[in-house]
Amino acid sequence: MDIKLSLDQPIIYQIKVSGQPRANWSDWTDGMMVTAVHHSDDAPVTTLTGAFDQAALLGLLRRLYYLGLPLISVNCIQQE
Repeated sequence: MDIKLSLDQPIIYQIKVSGQPRANWSDWTDGMMVTAVHHSDDAPVTTLTGAFDQAALLGLLRRLYYLGLPLISVNCIQQE
């Protein structure tokens, strides 16, 4: 897959964090696909998928940090 990265062009990212979204997440997850997977004894893993430019991606990562959700991974999926 050949992805041309740019600071101002939206790219689809998949972000995984440890923890589960709360009901009030819907206010700022508009346009993102949010899924949570629960494994037996481990904390749930939440995956957020959406298109962001670099500034929006950094803002989202900052918000996840302030919510206390440990970052597992950030993957560039494809150009929008």
